[in-house]
Amino acid sequence: MELRAEELTAWIGQYFWPFTRIAACLAVAPLFGSRSVPARVRLVVALALTAAVAPLAPPLPRVEPLSPEAVLILAQQLLIGLALGFGMQLLFTALVVGGQLAAQSMGLGFAAMVDPQNGVQVPVVGQLYVLVATLLFLAFDGHLTLVRILAESLHTLPVGEAALAAGRYWDLATWGDWVFAGALAVALPTVAALLLVNIAFGVITRAAPQVNIFAVGFPLAILFGFVVLLAGLPAFGPRFLDLAGEAFGMLERVAGG
Repeated sequence: MELRAEELTAWIGQYFWPFTRIAACLAVAPLFGSRSVPARVRLVVALALTAAVAPLAPPLPRVEPLSPEAVLILAQQLLIGLALGFGMQLLFTALVVGGQLAAQSMGLGFAAMVDPQNGVQVPVVGQLYVLVATLLFLAFDGHLTLVRILAESLHTLPVGEAALAAGRYWDLATWGDWVFAGALAVALPTVAALLLVNIAFGVITRAAPQVNIFAVGFPLAILFGFVVLLAGLPAFGPRFLDLAGEAFGMLERVAGG
């Protein structure tokens, strides 16, 4: 059995180009790109997805591995994968920002802990939102939807034939304002309720100046904030599903679907 160099190059390229796109997406996507997930696990997951998706991909170009064309295709696949993963990461960034707004209204802006996904300090309220959203994301198979969009991108954005247009990069960049809109939608009930509490404290201070509002109002604001968070958790699920639907719709537009 003879194996020519052209056949070997085509066989390697059939799996290598999809692997670079999938690995780049998993490196920055939520859950998969978490710092708590070892790099070896991400590598194994990327290899498994490549083995499942690559045979279904359209015919891939046959190029020399060390040629300038191969370098351009490699950069193309990395950019597409990073763009898809980054777009999904914006969904959880909105929750962190929303938790920051709610924590500041409660007086817990100073209470922070390390986010295991990103390795940075985030407010505890934001971490609560992220943990609940992670469970919901897994419950409605959001990770499988991300894999489906990634697999379909091999058809809508074939390797070597098309890349993300400048307009799609601009759409992804302007999607940043959606982060603040989503954060406000998540934190609005808590912020509005605590605003009423602060107004009530102002009325009490006006009616009874001898009351030490700083000694009484601060713990009451934290306690009332926790009550509002607990009461608002049932409504957090549908709100997160709406935000996730918008995020997946944006990813499909970026991927050309």
